[in-house]
Amino acid sequence: MNEIVKAFILIFSLDKELMGIIFLSLKVSGLALAAATVIGLPIGAFLGLKRFPLRRIIIIILNTFMGLPPVVVGLFLYLLLSRSGPLGFMGLLYSPSAMVIAQTILAFPIVTSLCHSAIVNINPIIKQASMTLGATSAQAAVTIIKEARYGIMSGIIAAFGRVMAEVGAILIVGGNIAGYTRVMTTTIALETDKGNFELALALGIILLTISLFINLFLHLIQQRGIIQANI
Repeated sequence: MNEIVKAFILIFSLDKELMGIIFLSLKVSGLALAAATVIGLPIGAFLGLKRFPLRRIIIIILNTFMGLPPVVVGLFLYLLLSRSGPLGFMGLLYSPSAMVIAQTILAFPIVTSLCHSAIVNINPIIKQASMTLGATSAQAAVTIIKEARYGIMSGIIAAFGRVMAEVGAILIVGGNIAGYTRVMTTTIALETDKGNFELALALGIILLTISLFINLFLHLIQQRGIIQANI
């Protein structure tokens, strides 16, 4: 009980170390989510709107990668970014940049697959109505994407929840260096091993609070999408 009280004291006193870890976590996850969205959204839209050879295989691969083990991603990135690896000359290993790359890889298939699912679940009548009213193929595609916006936002938020809770990959490529690559999840693991439960609990409370707001926001978006679909 004493550790919980001390954890809340750390939170409400805006402890410098605590705030630095939280800021870095949000920065790394935010950049990774932005990169995954910029890459994944157009690909998901393309898969949802176009029919072409190997499309089904690509979708199956993306759906499989949604459950990609983080430690496997971390291992492959480590081999690529280590000094003896093909990208070792870039000097990215044990840096926030390597952590962003790892989380982008984990978020990308989630954003892409869920965006694709949101688009293919749109009623085909919408496209037919748009074309009937004189819309071009590009305009019809934009209309479909707008109709799928709630599902797309749900996919992006789900990906953010995944990367915020990630520990395996960023621990391998980031190294958990104090003041440089130490984020919430890796710090919780380290401080628990050290017996420093105050900081671990404080970060756990913050992480749970963020997860709660993510899931609440996701629920609200899904409910709004259901209401919009029924209108």
